[in-house]
Amino acid sequence: MSTTEVKKQIEALTAELKLHNYNYYVLAMPTIADYDFDQKLKQLAELEKQHPEFADPDSPTQKVGGEVTKEFVTVRHRWPMLSLGNTYNAQELLDFDQRIRKAIGDNFEYVCELKFDGLSMSVTYEGGKLARAVTRGDGVQGDDVTTNIRTIHTIPKKLNKGEFPELFEIRGEVFMHRKAFERLNDERIENGEVPYANPRNFASGTVKMQDSAEVAKRPLDCFLYGLYTDKTLFKTHWESLEALKSWGFNINDHSRLCGDIDQVLEFINHWDTERFNLSYDIDGIVIKVNNYGQQQELGFTAKSPRWAISYKFKAERVETELLSVSYQVGRTGAVTPVANLQPVLLAGTTVKRATLHNANEIIRLDLHEGDSVYVEKGGEIIPKIISVNTEKRHQNAVPVEYITNCPACGTHLERKEGEAAFYCPNDEGCPPQIVGKMQHFINRKAMNIDGLGDETIETLYQKDLLRHISDIYRLHEHADELKQMDRFGERSITNMLDGIERSKQMPFEKVLFGLGIRYVGATVAKKLALHFKNIDALSKATHEELIAAEEIGDRIAQSLIEYFSSEDHQQEIQKLKAQGLQFVVEEKEITLASDKLAGKTFIISGVFEKFSRDELKDIIEQNGGKILSSISAKLNYLVAGDNMGPAKLEKANKLNIPIISDEELMGMI
Repeated sequence: MSTTEVKKQIEALTAELKLHNYNYYVLAMPTIADYDFDQKLKQLAELEKQHPEFADPDSPTQKVGGEVTKEFVTVRHRWPMLSLGNTYNAQELLDFDQRIRKAIGDNFEYVCELKFDGLSMSVTYEGGKLARAVTRGDGVQGDDVTTNIRTIHTIPKKLNKGEFPELFEIRGEVFMHRKAFERLNDERIENGEVPYANPRNFASGTVKMQDSAEVAKRPLDCFLYGLYTDKTLFKTHWESLEALKSWGFNINDHSRLCGDIDQVLEFINHWDTERFNLSYDIDGIVIKVNNYGQQQELGFTAKSPRWAISYKFKAERVETELLSVSYQVGRTGAVTPVANLQPVLLAGTTVKRATLHNANEIIRLDLHEGDSVYVEKGGEIIPKIISVNTEKRHQNAVPVEYITNCPACGTHLERKEGEAAFYCPNDEGCPPQIVGKMQHFINRKAMNIDGLGDETIETLYQKDLLRHISDIYRLHEHADELKQMDRFGERSITNMLDGIERSKQMPFEKVLFGLGIRYVGATVAKKLALHFKNIDALSKATHEELIAAEEIGDRIAQSLIEYFSSEDHQQEIQKLKAQGLQFVVEEKEITLASDKLAGKTFIISGVFEKFSRDELKDIIEQNGGKILSSISAKLNYLVAGDNMGPAKLEKANKLNIPIISDEELMGMI
């Protein structure tokens, strides 16, 4: 055969085998015998071996895997993978629309996309080649699962066309089609294995398998929907989606560009019923402001973008019997009632428990023992009871009454004015609180102590080796006792003690978050650390001094004052200090290129052709200038690019603040 004929045969076999794969895995309707498929696959492999220059990077012969990963490497995301806020009805969407209009005016569009029920994935390309794939993880860092993701045919290994940048990241959702899920689950049942509850769990479990050859046997798919680059290539999200399609990425065809919120609601209503005709699961619609400049203007909260939101379809509801109510004590002492239910199938999983939130919820439901209750999964991880079917209530049913004493330590519960939850005040003597605080301290977002997990904390508490957070840093004194315990080998003990030692270098903000002070989350801890610089200044701060810090309100301030007023807490901090933990912010020195902007303040808004906003921020700070967070009379200059929001422009003009371009800024330097 001539080279032209070989090329055509390779292309024909590749297209045919891809179609057979789709028919077999997705539609569960094979149109070729397994033997015939294997023979064609061998023929294609032989041709590709003889003429590698004609091989498709996504050829069916390439989905083989073969690498075994002993453990996944943790990788920090170049751009954080934030979650979206959720809405559940039209009014909440209209409220979102009004917030957008108030901030950027009426001249904007939305992009609506299906919200796939799968596993979020970040894929990096360098020089047009797939370099790395990382799971969402905690949004800041995730697991490197590149070897497994390479087995997915719809994720290109190499791009053949398009003016794509040297380095870029693309976000997407890995999922499994329902037909494939049902077929594989049937195989698991036949083999005596435990079946997966739903396609999402199956996909997630597959991505986390350590043998990529096994991953390759499972038909995963992926839709990609978000482009991230150092410099903005396109003016709108819709333009970037079109470009991604042209580069060879699998972009879902059902996305829609909408001119107003009415078109968004029309799109949602259509897919609320049409979703059942898809071959894969979706649980809602994602709505994004289309223009990138307007997205930047709207900005972000600590957890999610202000320019996007998800609409969750109404949850499935089932009826079942309330068997009993039990109570859980959290690390902060909050006592949460939990309904134990007659097991029932809900949204693909068997539900045995549902949260009751607090005492007020029990009263609202007018809950009685043995009630027949309606349960939903309305966006909650744990299902919740929506209402009671009073027509089925037994005549002599006894009302459920919230407990008055802690179920773990017997201490009388307290409830602060204005709060719904009851708390156990015995934070130094209540076992679930003690264990919970230590488990919180070691987790990834706090001290990230390798080799020390939740179960180990529980075990060491039971063995009386841990009672306080500071005891973690004295475990090396108990090495001999650890060696006598089950599942504590020489290597695991060494790894744990090394992880504990390394954690002493974690910055102050992580230590502060790890202390588990009520209402002090990771973001608040960072702001407090930056404002007060050290634990001594923070612990002595008055209420007025605390609320003067950014985003610190009365509730957080009061909680901090109460925490630091405890002698037990002060002693614990002193013990941690003595062990060498960081209770002071490490000030980073900025090497100034010049002092030409000294004493001047700036805000950056809009999109720039030559620089990213972060690059402009660094330039200003390296030349002595200061970046402010909002427009006020203290502002000296507003650096404006394309698509700057009208609200900022109006406020700057009102205050007579000079508006300059990036070129004028460079001229000042």
